[in-house]
Amino acid sequence: MSAETATIERLGLQGDGIVSSPSGPVFVPFTLPGERVTMAVNKQQGTVMSLLEPSPDRVAPACRHFGPEGENGTCGGCTLQHAGDDLYHAFKRQIVIDALRSRGIETEVAPLVIARPGERRRTVFTARRTEKELLLGYNQTESHHIVSITECPIASPGIVSRLAAIRIIAAALAASAEPFRITVLETTTGLDLAAEGIKALSDRHRQQAIEAVLKLRGIARLAVNGETIVEPLKPLITFDGIAVSPPPGGFAQASAVAEAAMAELVMTHLGKAKRVADLFAGTGTFALRMARKGRVHAVESEEKALKALDLAARNTQGLKPVSIEKRDLFRRPMMTSELKVYDAVVFDPPRAGAEAQCRELARSTVKTIVAISCNPQTLARDLSILIEGGYRVTKVTPVDQFLWSSHVEAVATLTR
Repeated sequence: MSAETATIERLGLQGDGIVSSPSGPVFVPFTLPGERVTMAVNKQQGTVMSLLEPSPDRVAPACRHFGPEGENGTCGGCTLQHAGDDLYHAFKRQIVIDALRSRGIETEVAPLVIARPGERRRTVFTARRTEKELLLGYNQTESHHIVSITECPIASPGIVSRLAAIRIIAAALAASAEPFRITVLETTTGLDLAAEGIKALSDRHRQQAIEAVLKLRGIARLAVNGETIVEPLKPLITFDGIAVSPPPGGFAQASAVAEAAMAELVMTHLGKAKRVADLFAGTGTFALRMARKGRVHAVESEEKALKALDLAARNTQGLKPVSIEKRDLFRRPMMTSELKVYDAVVFDPPRAGAEAQCRELARSTVKTIVAISCNPQTLARDLSILIEGGYRVTKVTPVDQFLWSSHVEAVATLTR
């Protein structure tokens, strides 16, 4: 390990400052472009020893757990609380621009749809019992150390106000010192808690957890490893006023505000499309909204999510017909011959993207496509396939729903 003085040149994809060296880039967390630092260097990793010249874009972090001086350690939930809004927003938009350019795609990239503190309705905590206490929080970056939190400015007030209750329930479940995850989703009826990674839940710990949930207020459901343990109230989230009860631990957009912004982009581009295929449909984030205007065929591989979508569609008056299909679109994409009956296609795949499906879409006659992605790199790859097939990207809109992180969503609209 060596010590050296250097000037931070730019931010990397993960939000770390970067300094060039003869052996390659050195990544320096919690720094900003233009800052002059003394750092300890170990291979490609730099650790700030002293900040000699701070950037004018540097701001005080919003959370006591953030950064090297964080309480209980360096929380891995955020990486960019020290960056001012202008720099941070430009950084996120540039991630999308650079991903597109890497594939030779030049198109309009709209301003970032920004995220604000307190908008996250879904977050994932790590919990572990120690001899002294129950730790509940986020893992330190690239570490198994859990930073036990007492506040979280990214999470909704409904989650933060119940941190003590979540900790009590986690303590009731923790039979050993093994860490486990708790996904917390704020719903209209209370918090939906889904614990994963508990190897064996004894009858005693099950009963303890049930009693804790029933005693505490504001908890709609507790599930462990996909099994509902207790459900005082059916958890409900709404898509444009349409109530859906998601499966335990099921996917939901992290921010309702970001979800609404993405949905508006989708609906605007679809226009008067009368028959739409929603691929990787989940519990109906977009499908149910689209069904207010036209017929929708929703395709999803997760059976429980698809059942939740179907139940919501059948119990909501005024929707156009919604058909469902359980199908692994990675292994068996919708073929060109199947796509010919649709005016438009919307797809929102996992981080791996939708390469196989896009190859079929590229040969189709579908007039309108909306691609939603949480990974700008795979989105750029998929768009390049569609462009080669004759589609034109009209606009790409970056959407932030993971505040102060390097993760960014994007919505791309295309026409043939």
